Amino acid sequence: MKIVEGKLQVVPGKKVAIINSRFNHIITDRLVEGAKDAYLRHGGNEEDLELILVPGAFELPLALERVLASGKYEAVCCLGAVIRGATPHFDYISAEATKGIATMALKFNKPVAFGLLTVDTIEQAIERAGSKAGNKGAEAMVTLIEMINLYREIQA
Repeated sequence: MKIVEGKLQVVPGKKVAIINSRFNHIITDRLVEGAKDAYLRHGGNEEDLELILVPGAFELPLALERVLASGKYEAVCCLGAVIRGATPHFDYISAEATKGIATMALKFNKPVAFGLLTVDTIEQAIERAGSKAGNKGAEAMVTLIEMINLYREIQA
């Protein structure tokens, strides 16, 4: 049986975008650092990486649609953090951002990584932004690199 899977090595020369939510920037800045570090450690060049900032998680799908429609990027890593509060706002924002990101990935048929933290507490967010639970930004970028290469393998 032939197994088809993506490699964990960046092929230079193709632009990759990171779209990051500035809301909860103490967390999301760490996610970006992790994503950038993972990209560089897997053979990427910093000049092929572009950071696009949006106000909050709700705006991630809006920016993602523009980025994918531009045709300038091979793939996109979406990062952000939604932390539960005392109102149902968390439920609406996290659900719509998640649904919007998935919809855009399917619409444009390009690799999109989901690095949006949806957590109950600031402590959980900190754990996922580089402490006990690793860096979910780095994990999202590694997933993106693998998916880029998988798309190439399937198209070949």
